[in-house]
Amino acid sequence: MGSGRIKRKQREAVLDGLQPVSQADPLCPLCGRPVPPAQQEAHHLVPRSRGGTRTQVLHRICHRQIHALFSETELARGFSTVDDLLAHPDIRRFVDWVRDKPPEFVERTRRSKRRNGH
Repeated sequence: MGSGRIKRKQREAVLDGLQPVSQADPLCPLCGRPVPPAQQEAHHLVPRSRGGTRTQVLHRICHRQIHALFSETELARGFSTVDDLLAHPDIRRFVDWVRDKPPEFVERTRRSKRRNGH
């Protein structure tokens, strides 16, 4: 993933030896858990390759799950809002599973069989 604004700020904080200053960790709009600075990733609601500019801060694991399930075309056409994403049964199943995990929880995300062409 490229050097987005959030990643740049995280890298600068590490170089300064300081944690990023924040009032409180933002809540992930997908799973509802607080997103610690080290787990923050910016998700383009409409992919940049499709002209999107607006971003939403998500947990890294939530962001990766979205991209494991959907192509950029699918995201642009039918899943350009958090509500659209939450309406999909695979995302709903993932959110129900991850919701009970601690905010800093990390696990490898696998691309769906549907996206792999199987």
